[in-house]
Amino acid sequence: MRSLFESNLARAAGILLLGIIFLDGMSVIIKFLLPRYEVLELSAYRNVVGMIPALVLMWWTGEFQLGRQHLWIKQWKFALSRGLMVTAAQICWYASLGMSSFALVAALGYTMSLFVVLFSIPLLGERVGIWRCIAVLLGFSGAMMIVQPTADSFSLWALLPLCAAAFYALSMVTVRMIDSKVSNSLLYMYSAVAAAVSNLVVVLMTTEFAGIETLQDASLIIIMGLMGGCGVICMLISVRLAEPSLLAPFNYFGLISAFTMGWIIFGEAPIERLFPGVLLIVCGGALVLWRESRTVLRNKKF
Repeated sequence: MRSLFESNLARAAGILLLGIIFLDGMSVIIKFLLPRYEVLELSAYRNVVGMIPALVLMWWTGEFQLGRQHLWIKQWKFALSRGLMVTAAQICWYASLGMSSFALVAALGYTMSLFVVLFSIPLLGERVGIWRCIAVLLGFSGAMMIVQPTADSFSLWALLPLCAAAFYALSMVTVRMIDSKVSNSLLYMYSAVAAAVSNLVVVLMTTEFAGIETLQDASLIIIMGLMGGCGVICMLISVRLAEPSLLAPFNYFGLISAFTMGWIIFGEAPIERLFPGVLLIVCGGALVLWRESRTVLRNKKF
């Protein structure tokens, strides 16, 4: 068991779960602010403020002292394109939060795990075995049991969180296609700058900034951006420590935090609805941990 927690998967899963909590908290604030602010405005604010954690991390690790050459990424076009993926995902995600209940959006968002596995096969050439597929399907089945979808639940708006999940999954998988020597903070900075610039351009072309109404809203917007930035950095670190398809089932653990937040703040998700679906979610993650522990032990024998 000790070898399991010394593995990259255990560390990656822990960092991933921390990132999920940050992002769920960000989503709660966005849903609270949406009645007073446009989706594009909130997305722009989030990306601009979200660069702060990356800047702090780069300063803390001393990357700014390494010179301009260190700050240049050979795959800069690819790194910037991830920002466009994130922007598309954010717009779909924020819009869905304003149209549907927090619980439904959160659950549909966790289909990202399925998209991660699907994208990992052609883009990374990963061999996704039967156990990983079963683990992901267990988690997805648990998510659907919690949501208890009906024909009315899957309206046109339900496609928005699915589109967001696909774009977020694509941005996560493509992280492993960039040189591993590039630091997580620098990689995030490239995508954050691209997302912020594209957001600002879209806002200026389609609407106008209404301005922040109150000091409370300003505080919430800053917290939202910081949580989003920290959450994405955690995601980046996790997918560089372990294969995305291995981490996929652990995304479902975020449903616990999402439904708890939704129930407490919006009164939309009674805890009773977590069962028995949450058991399948836990089983999915436990299955991956069990298989990985066997792999680690087998490798140490040889």
